[in-house]
Amino acid sequence: MHRALVILAAEDEAEIARVAAVSAAWPECRFAVGVHPHHAHLFATNPQDAAAVVAARLDALPLARAVGEIGLDYHYDFSPRDVQHAVFRAQLQLARSRDLPIVIHTREAEDDTLRILAEEGGTALRGVFHCFTGDAAAVARALATGFYLSIPGVVSFPKAESLRAALALIPADRLLVETDSPYLAPVPHRGKRNEPAYVAKVVDHVAAARDVAAGVVSADTDRSFDELFRP
Repeated sequence: MHRALVILAAEDEAEIARVAAVSAAWPECRFAVGVHPHHAHLFATNPQDAAAVVAARLDALPLARAVGEIGLDYHYDFSPRDVQHAVFRAQLQLARSRDLPIVIHTREAEDDTLRILAEEGGTALRGVFHCFTGDAAAVARALATGFYLSIPGVVSFPKAESLRAALALIPADRLLVETDSPYLAPVPHRGKRNEPAYVAKVVDHVAAARDVAAGVVSADTDRSFDELFRP
């Protein structure tokens, strides 16, 4: 693994302030900036303000390569769904106008997520489904968008049989891996704080599920990263 994408909350000043230190420590890091659906309510009165904040961050961060994570979350509903939709659309329009990939967060909202993606650009949009944990049917729906699928440490969990089985359906040129730190630490670190370094364990589990060497998955995901994020 030769590069990593760090996801930033556009409205979080403290998080943005740490970019310089992260870049100095790990020069190969690149960044995505977006308004998460949990925080969409902050822009309820004018969803276009969310896109404006993201645009300003993109302009100020020369190593930014994507808009995200953005999308819909119906599990917690921390933001009203209509507001989530409007903020999501505004950011999709921004990404399309700048020809930037998007990092999608979707939880218990797949139908609406796919519908809005289609309505806001379809094949004119490119990106990745972040923290993908779906089964074979979900893989097929996601791949139909032309997007990439990023696999987290959930792949190592004992009850993730359907995800492991579905991994064989993901083409090598559409595969990415991630940690989703500080959450979802892979086995044998499950239950502890996740760390970026644990992505090596995710690679190991993905490789085992795909019945290939870990080096093959590492090389495949390196190529996917470069193709999508054009670092």
